[in-house]
Amino acid sequence: MKITQEIVRKTAHLARLKFSDAEEIQMIDDLQKMVDWVDKLNEIDTEGVEPLTGMSSEKNVFREDKVSNQLSREDALKNAPKHDSEYFRVPKVIK
Repeated sequence: MKITQEIVRKTAHLARLKFSDAEEIQMIDDLQKMVDWVDKLNEIDTEGVEPLTGMSSEKNVFREDKVSNQLSREDALKNAPKHDSEYFRVPKVIK
């Protein structure tokens, strides 16, 4: 695949990026190098190679979810700097 100025400009527009002429030329060169490298992977014989589904052969060990040592609402709110009868009170962060 050949990376053209049109492809870079369209992609930049979609990503809401602006490039100077020099940056655009550099971007074309960099993207072409990436595409060429990926194309090189097509030359590799992968017949009989199993697809990689993970980077590690380790398995996740999950524990059973068990309810234990619950706090009552009163105990949870006891040390809160600000609270009302049921909820923690926090400063407003969204205008």
